[in-house]
Amino acid sequence: MSLNTAEIINIESLIDYQEKSVVSTEIIKKETGNVTLFAFDENEGLSEHSAPFDALVQVVDGSLTITIDKAEYSLNKGEIIIMPANIPHALHANTKVKMILTMIKSQ
Repeated sequence: MSLNTAEIINIESLIDYQEKSVVSTEIIKKETGNVTLFAFDENEGLSEHSAPFDALVQVVDGSLTITIDKAEYSLNKGEIIIMPANIPHALHANTKVKMILTMIKSQ
């Protein structure tokens, strides 16, 4: 996806829900990090995994549960959480969810 700079965009309109699916689109992709928009159908998610960099999750719509190192966190629209680098985490959509994932790469 290519977005214009210095343009106001409604984030929720950039991605649609798909039945029984997880949909994603990269908004920004650079060597130093990326910003990805996700749409999860209810009860969909991402299985446990880890990433080499801290990642910020911002819930744009709906509610989800994020498990970080076996601890569960419930997030709702307007809330954020930072998932630390190299720690196992998983996501589960309690409702239909749209979220922004921001990863800043560092050494």
